[in-house]
Amino acid sequence: MKIGDKVRFLTETGGGVVKGFKKNDIVIVEDEEGFEIPMLISNCVAIETDSYNFEHKTMPKGEAGVSGNAASASVAKQEPTPVQPAPKKAEEPSAPMFIPERREGEKLNVYLAFLPVDIKQVSTTVMETYLVNDSNYWLHYTYSSIGSGSMKLRAQGVVEPNTKLFVEEFTREMYSELEHVNVQLLAYKQQKGFLHKPAVDVDVRIDTVKFYKLHAFTDTPFFEDPALMFDIVRDDVPVRPFLVREEVQRALRDKQREEERRMPKPARKESRFKRDDVVEIDLHISELLDNTNGMSNAEILDYQLETFRRALNSYAGKKGQKIVFIHGKGDGALRAALRKELDRKTDHYVYQDASFQKYGFGAMLVIVK
Repeated sequence: MKIGDKVRFLTETGGGVVKGFKKNDIVIVEDEEGFEIPMLISNCVAIETDSYNFEHKTMPKGEAGVSGNAASASVAKQEPTPVQPAPKKAEEPSAPMFIPERREGEKLNVYLAFLPVDIKQVSTTVMETYLVNDSNYWLHYTYSSIGSGSMKLRAQGVVEPNTKLFVEEFTREMYSELEHVNVQLLAYKQQKGFLHKPAVDVDVRIDTVKFYKLHAFTDTPFFEDPALMFDIVRDDVPVRPFLVREEVQRALRDKQREEERRMPKPARKESRFKRDDVVEIDLHISELLDNTNGMSNAEILDYQLETFRRALNSYAGKKGQKIVFIHGKGDGALRAALRKELDRKTDHYVYQDASFQKYGFGAMLVIVK
């Protein structure tokens, strides 16, 4: 890269002409309006230079666009600064696009990213969807939502190597459509040999509740603003959320069988049952499961409630038995769910908050009638 080269930025929109260098890793770029912008050299890619015997050509809109309402927005957010081609004959073939490669970019790393337009109004603002291609490969992609047994194509097109592509924007009224999405990818290189990469077909479950939570959006090397990121391919390996989900379900079943084996057996008729004994059951998910990766908040709550129901059933025949369920403070969702369950079973149980001195406000005492 030298003075006079035309460049564009990798992690943000814009570019211009190289006017000089500052230190060892900073380049001064003059944009179309004459402003000089300091930028990391690693964040710039040359799109026109005297070092190559061809002129850079931008991708035709029909090849790099997206379908539906996202088409115009996609072109606006990714299309580099156009280069005025020199006059040439109409029959002259167009030259290939030159894009520098990175040594670590030979493995596919692809991400689905969501960014709020106004991070300060995260619960109501419009959200943007991006596909991040952190590799040396071109990607032909489709992005679809899944619901009611069918798929709906939301966008399709091509993502350049080592860049990100705006896919679509959506409002909170559309969150329900995005709980289950599918991404398909076909990787290749232009005008040169490349290692074969199998086609990618990944389903992603999105907990849309995270769109309302500010802390769910974190800093990433790909965006200036915080983003919510989902892995699609990591080091050539497609992420398989549903396979992980099945493993979690198997772990849940194994954990349940183990708890059932440890659950106290019903007392024999001839044995003496001490009614003053208090059974404590901790419903914190960290006490119930060793690993909750891949589980949504709703699934975690369901598992805690199922543990609660099994405990009630195991002591249902022991009149006067006292059971303390430790639910913790948290956001109160578990406590409210426990009270709702017990309100439907008032003929069999009574309940109240457990001892404040011992448990604070994080436990409930249930007595079998």
